Amino acid sequence: MFNIALTGPYGSGKSSIIKTFLKKHRKYWLFKERVLQISLAAFLPEADGSVTTENTFEKDSSAENDGAKGNQPKKGNVSKQEIERSILQQMLYGGDANSLPLSRFKRIQSPKWWSPFVSLFIVLGLAACWHLIQRKEDILDGSYIQPLDHTNWFNLACFVLGFLFVWKTLHYIYIKSFGVSLKSISLKDIEITPETAREESILNRHLDEIIYFFQSTKYDLVVIEDLDRFNNPDIFVTLREINSLINANAGVKRQIRFLYALRDNMFVNTDRTKFFEFIVPVIPIINSSNSIDKIIEQGKRLSLDNHFDRQFLREVSRYLNDLRLIQNIFNEYTIYGKNLKTDVENILDPNKLLAILIYKNVLPSDFEELHREKGKLAEILNKHNELIKNAETQYKSQISELEQQINDAEKQVSSNLGELRKIYAMTLIDKIPHGYTTIEFNEKSINSIQSLWSHEDFEQLLETRQITCRTPQKQRRNVVLAGLQEEVDADKTYQERKQEIEHKSDEFRNNASKTIRELRAKISNLRMTKFNEIIRIDINSTERLFEAFGESKELVKFLVFEGFLDDTYYQYTSLFHSGRLSPNDNKFLIQIRAFNNPESDFQIDNPKEVIAAMREDDFRQHFVLNVILVDCMLSNPNECGHQISGLLEFISSNFEECGAFFTTYYERGKQISELTSGLLGKWPGFVSAALGSSENVTHVARFIAHLPEEHLKTLHQKDDQISKFVSTNLSEILALGVDFDPDRLKLLPFETQELKNIQQYPAIVRLLIDEGLFKVTIENIEFIFRDVFGLPNVEELQTKHYSTVLKSARTNLINKIEDDFERYFKRVLLTLENNAEEDVSSIIKVINHEEIEGKELEEFIDKQSAKLPSLDHVPARLYASLFRLQKINASWDNCLGFVASKNFDADTLTAFLEQDDTKAVLSLVTIDDDEPTHPLRQFLIHNNDMEEDAYRTYVRVLPKQFKQFPNDIDSGKLLILIEEEKITFSKSNFARLADHLDYQVSFIEKNIERYFEIKDQFTFDDDFREKLLNSDITDDQKLRIIGDMDMALIAGLPARAFAIGALFYRTNADFSYLTDEAAQAVIISTKPVEVQVALFNKCHNILSDDQIRQTLQKMPDPFPDFKPGWRQPTIPNTEANVKFVELLVARRIISSWRVFWSEEIRVYNFRS
Repeated sequence: MFNIALTGPYGSGKSSIIKTFLKKHRKYWLFKERVLQISLAAFLPEADGSVTTENTFEKDSSAENDGAKGNQPKKGNVSKQEIERSILQQMLYGGDANSLPLSRFKRIQSPKWWSPFVSLFIVLGLAACWHLIQRKEDILDGSYIQPLDHTNWFNLACFVLGFLFVWKTLHYIYIKSFGVSLKSISLKDIEITPETAREESILNRHLDEIIYFFQSTKYDLVVIEDLDRFNNPDIFVTLREINSLINANAGVKRQIRFLYALRDNMFVNTDRTKFFEFIVPVIPIINSSNSIDKIIEQGKRLSLDNHFDRQFLREVSRYLNDLRLIQNIFNEYTIYGKNLKTDVENILDPNKLLAILIYKNVLPSDFEELHREKGKLAEILNKHNELIKNAETQYKSQISELEQQINDAEKQVSSNLGELRKIYAMTLIDKIPHGYTTIEFNEKSINSIQSLWSHEDFEQLLETRQITCRTPQKQRRNVVLAGLQEEVDADKTYQERKQEIEHKSDEFRNNASKTIRELRAKISNLRMTKFNEIIRIDINSTERLFEAFGESKELVKFLVFEGFLDDTYYQYTSLFHSGRLSPNDNKFLIQIRAFNNPESDFQIDNPKEVIAAMREDDFRQHFVLNVILVDCMLSNPNECGHQISGLLEFISSNFEECGAFFTTYYERGKQISELTSGLLGKWPGFVSAALGSSENVTHVARFIAHLPEEHLKTLHQKDDQISKFVSTNLSEILALGVDFDPDRLKLLPFETQELKNIQQYPAIVRLLIDEGLFKVTIENIEFIFRDVFGLPNVEELQTKHYSTVLKSARTNLINKIEDDFERYFKRVLLTLENNAEEDVSSIIKVINHEEIEGKELEEFIDKQSAKLPSLDHVPARLYASLFRLQKINASWDNCLGFVASKNFDADTLTAFLEQDDTKAVLSLVTIDDDEPTHPLRQFLIHNNDMEEDAYRTYVRVLPKQFKQFPNDIDSGKLLILIEEEKITFSKSNFARLADHLDYQVSFIEKNIERYFEIKDQFTFDDDFREKLLNSDITDDQKLRIIGDMDMALIAGLPARAFAIGALFYRTNADFSYLTDEAAQAVIISTKPVEVQVALFNKCHNILSDDQIRQTLQKMPDPFPDFKPGWRQPTIPNTEANVKFVELLVARRIISSWRVFWSEEIRVYNFRS
């Protein structure tokens, strides 16, 4: 067996087994030099455990110029040649240099005991050679050695000594020539080196040296350790080949064995069984599962078992599986513990000290860097402020998310309540009869049923048992609402369902608000929170910081996250005594003594000691502006009163120079409240100076966040401009991310300009709305509706802004508008061009604001499309405006209210009544006949300014007749009164029309029956009666008029005769009482001929034959031809004409007649 493997994991005890074996085996106890130990444990500690081959070289940028220097191994890798060189060096330099005289690797040899004799021999040899050279002629001729006896001993001795010296010298040179080889040829600027010298294996290249080594030494066992750390099986192959060559060499008379200590996974599969002749497995005595026992043993060994937290030991033991490492950690703990406890006041945590020493032993290089505040762990610890900012950002993000959820929940509540109201409203509307548009209950009215669900009195309506519904024509009907809520939900009332929705919202809001308060408390305590708690806030984002620790990442994470490695490490890594200044403290004092201003965030470890070491004047200079110093002073006001006064005095006198300090202190300082409060108390102009600085937004944000409430309430008294500043720059203030309770904004009197700019801060927005801390503008109210309340009717704000606001039922918003209604009216209602669809109830609310001028209200009213149903709740000063602008419903109640008011204007009402829409409505409604309406009736009948068409319309709807004609109206309206029969018929009223004969006729015509009753009171002639005959009275009434006429006079009055004749014809009345002249006049004057024939047939007995002939001559053709002669006139064949010709035949006016072709009657006259 020439290749033996001792296998086991790292730390399993392979080296200990080898040492024990060498110690106990007597053979190797007596001959220690016969074992050659090669270890690579300390070889290139910066290596990463990988081996560089020819494929892993990187080309140097200067390779072309430097030849062989161009190929260099990558940093952190170990080349195979370097490993082989290390093995060769440990092998050759491990033996005695004197035992390897022919080795080409020259080493320093120690002089032996015979070295003085050798040096004497050299001197004598050189002297003998010099003597022989001087006697060369004697040597050549042979005389030099004559005689060969003792007398010539000197010459013979010199000759022998010189010969021996030359022979020995040549022999030495000859022997040394075996170790000479030509590796390269170097000229001035050129070096020639064989390529194989760089690429071939060093062990193979110096194989002869290795064989010579074993030939010249007595080693028969080579122990090779830690070669497996480079993960390159090729090296083992090379060593196996060398072992085979050595054992096969004839010059080596013994067996040479190689013992390899390596881990189990060095060879894959079964390769290792082929490589090694014998494998000795090592059973580990420690691993991560039982390391706790070894740690406890070490604690007991050093009497430290009661110092540590057992839970910490149990958890950290999982990361330690090397017994030697554990032993060294505890050994160092003993030393560190004794030295660090020299300061009795400095109480150290033994668990932290042990953690520091674990870190020191596992990562010694990084521990060394930590002393200089460098390295991987220092990089993590230096991110303290960054981690705090990240934690603040994370907490603020969670707060914003919760605030948004609260906002969304309240929007949902609004939506849910709206849906609930609509459900009940629809059920109620189904009960209202068709055509009824107004609901009245409890002395209240709702005029728009379609928007019933959004009315402010809707909930009261649901509790009403009976309501009254009314049509536009004032028809009323009662509707019973009892049982309405049971129809919607038999189990729960409306109020119960409403409370359920609100309760769910309140519960969520309370829980979210509690969480927000907890998060704000965490933010305020972040700078006092331990490092491990801060870094654990967002483990995912800090994961990358630990990647640099490689295999030790999990151990470092455990120590850091559990708080055993934190920013107090310096107390455990160096001696520290209270009352002493740290290097940082000294550096600070040195700088201020040199009148240099350190940065405001300069690290000071012992601020109290630094304060004590500073001069009194230093606190009135720039030196005092250090975050840690200021925190220390302000946290100890009793001890540092004078220093605080100096600080405040310096800041107030040099405020502009303190900008960088404030920026840093606001971020890292812990006593911001005390600092700002102190400045406010000592310096009246602090607020003004802060507002005037370039960092004014930052200052104001910190005022809001940190000032005590009593100072914040009176802040505007220091400078009233701060309210304007907050109002204008609130978005910039919030954008700084300075966390504070939103309720603190209530302490400042301001109104933010644009809520939209702070929409990413829902809690702030909600507070400002609830408290009314915003300007009443179109944009702000739209933002509130859309983004805060989430109401669906945002578009309605453009057309009916105030109505939409009232329907939202948002008390805070409504109160804000009502409190500043004049500004709202001017900036919103009058500004919106399309705001023309306000509800009636909203319009009434608007016009009842007495602070608004009448002209502005008129402008608002004029824009509205809606008309007020009545003058109820309308201020009297606007009555005229409503009628003038046609913005009041046309009703006699409204007109009466206007007429009865102190602000009545007749022209305005007249113009209103003359409108077509008004006439169309009022013409259908009769005015009530009662005492209250008397002024309106009087206004109408006496209104001479009204157009006649309108006058007729309204006179027509007057309920009864007036006793006399008005005195102040023109003739046209008199006629209208007559035609509409609105004046009582009397002699006096008839006489009032004396100037208007036609009106008198019409007056009698409209009151003919009354005339017949009192006709004895009237005296007028037949001409007037003739006009009555031509009026529209009935034929019977006209016959009664004719009865009062003198019929004898009609013979000379053809028009009258015509009227009478036509009447007789229509009525078939008996007029036999007429005189012959009257009868003749009636027949002649009446038209057409058919009527004349009919009248003739009725009254021919009255006429004589001559009168008949005269009458026929005055009638139309062909009647004048009814006379003696040869003419034979024809007339139509009608019944009346047949009777007519028969009468003429009977009276011997004509001879005879005959019907021809059934269509005509031919008349035959007498011949003479």
